Amino acid sequence: MKTVISVKVDKDVRDKARKVAQKIGVPLSMVVNSGLRQFAQEERIVFQTEKSYRMSKKLEKKLAKIDADIRAGRNMSPGFTDTKEMDRYLDALK
Repeated sequence: MKTVISVKVDKDVRDKARKVAQKIGVPLSMVVNSGLRQFAQEERIVFQTEKSYRMSKKLEKKLAKIDADIRAGRNMSPGFTDTKEMDRYLDALK
């Protein structure tokens, strides 16, 4: 059986949440139900203290290039057993 609850939420929070829900293709009620279901099952609530960040498209492209270079063995230095060996390698690059 479904029921309706009414809660007060800041308008800007509601609008932003609705926009994100639309962006991922789910109704806002599904987001709220999911949160309530998790709260009821776990009997706890987690308040996130740090903002979660997403990588920019530019950074994603750079990391994809780095990953491709690593997989292809490009732009990689060898492993070193001591600092003198590392210094010789770096000096040879000049």
